[in-house]
Amino acid sequence: MELQLEQPKHVISLHTAAKIVTVVVRTWSATKRDKTISNEITSSKKASAESGDFTKKLMAGNATHKALCNHRQTVANWLQRFTYEWAGKARILPGVDIIKFHNEYNVHKATFDGLKAKFLGEYKGIISNMAFELGDMFDPSNYPSLASVDAKFSMDYLMTDVPQNDFRSSIASELAEDLHNHYQDQTRKIIDAAMGQAATRLLVFAERISASCTEAQDEILDDGTVKKARKKKIVDHTFDQARELCNVLKDFNLNGNVQLEEARSALELTLRNVSTENLREYASTRKAVKTEVDDILSKFGSLRTRAEDEDEDEE
Repeated sequence: MELQLEQPKHVISLHTAAKIVTVVVRTWSATKRDKTISNEITSSKKASAESGDFTKKLMAGNATHKALCNHRQTVANWLQRFTYEWAGKARILPGVDIIKFHNEYNVHKATFDGLKAKFLGEYKGIISNMAFELGDMFDPSNYPSLASVDAKFSMDYLMTDVPQNDFRSSIASELAEDLHNHYQDQTRKIIDAAMGQAATRLLVFAERISASCTEAQDEILDDGTVKKARKKKIVDHTFDQARELCNVLKDFNLNGNVQLEEARSALELTLRNVSTENLREYASTRKAVKTEVDDILSKFGSLRTRAEDEDEDEE
């Protein structure tokens, strides 16, 4: 008997509403284990040779190399804010964000390429400087050729469709049902996890907005003097990103979470006619926004599934 396993509707929805994207940034840590120094240290401490290792930093203190390696984490943080978990390094990208993703990726790629070109241009000079930085630990053979170093740094991304598996096979109906149930359960968990992340991000932004609209209180010190409180920061990109997320979730609510849509709609409405300039200037505006946002947090706080590992806002 030939069986066709029908696709669950939410899988088809995900296929049409999103893409799978993988961003890979490769860097060179520029470290080298030094067995001779390791043996010297363990011997001087009367320890076994296997009890410790010494690793040299071949680019110790070089700002260009550090900036290039740090950019990898910048890209990772950006990707995590932009996308949702799928499988390993592959992540879900909402379809409505494809153009924005591509444009912002190009900016990050241009920065990476610029830092890489600068580092490669300085590479031979850096090696000469390291002879002074590392002293007796310096060994020119530890440094790869320029071509080898060039190949160690790269940044690329791959975008593919969400797979639509169609099982067509002459298999027993019992096995077909098991496969179908497994496929449904696996996909449901992925979708629910992604939407849990989305809801958490929405609430994180709401919490940040509430905190920024909270009036600072002066502190009375033990000697009776008053320490003036610093005014809370109103950060433009916090509000911009909150609005962007509200816009994305309008079309990217894959499991039809009614509470998430209500929270999204309420936050969008709260921020619709509010400018950061007015928030900075008028206490009454801050109070009104904080009241509405706190009400959202009170009603929909249960949507939060886990803390998002996102960068702190910067001025």
